[in-house]
Amino acid sequence: MRLEVLAEQLRTRFGEAAQFEPARGELTLTVPAGRYLEVARALRDEAALGFEQLIDLCGVDYFSYGERPWQGLRFAVVAHLLSVSNNWRLRLRSFCLDDDFPAIATLTAVWASAGWYEREAFDLFGIAFEGHPDLRRILTDYGFVGHPFRKDFPVSGHVEMRYDPEQKRVIYQPVTIEPREVTPRVIREDSYAKR
Repeated sequence: MRLEVLAEQLRTRFGEAAQFEPARGELTLTVPAGRYLEVARALRDEAALGFEQLIDLCGVDYFSYGERPWQGLRFAVVAHLLSVSNNWRLRLRSFCLDDDFPAIATLTAVWASAGWYEREAFDLFGIAFEGHPDLRRILTDYGFVGHPFRKDFPVSGHVEMRYDPEQKRVIYQPVTIEPREVTPRVIREDSYAKR
C-alpha cells in the first residue's frame, strides 16, 4: 500500500519524465541524466516526498545483464534514498549518456555523504561526477590503470605489484599469470564403485 502511495506522489510530481519499477519491496525511479540533480533536490526538499538521507550510491555496468546482452546505455548511477519521516525507501537511477566517457551531475550539494560514494563509483567504474569537489581515486592506487569493476576489465588485471628486496621498494610489472580456461571434471554415478 505504501509503495502505491509513493508511486502516485512521484507520478504526480514528475509526470512522464520518470519511469517506475517496483522490485524487492521498493520502487526504482529512473530519470534522464539531464534531470538527475533536479529530481534529487525535489526528492529531498518537498515534504510530501521527504527523502532526507542518501543511504548508498553506486555505479552499475550493464555491459551484459542477466543471461542476455544489454540493450541501451551501458553505465548507470543508482542512489538509494530513505525518508525517515514518511517511512519509505526509493532507488533513484539515471543512465550516463556517453558509454565512452560516462559522466553525470554530482549529488554532493544535495547530500554531502554522496562524496565518498561518488569517488568509489569513479574509481571502480570510471563514472565522472560533474561538479564534484574532490573527484579522485579512493580504493585503488593513484597509478592504477583502468577501472576494475567494469565488466570488460580482465580478471587478472594489467599489472601486478610485489615487493622487490633488492630495490627495497614496491614495483609494478606486467601480469605473469597465463590466462586459461578451467573446465571442471564431471563425476558420473556409473564411475563410483558400488558398495
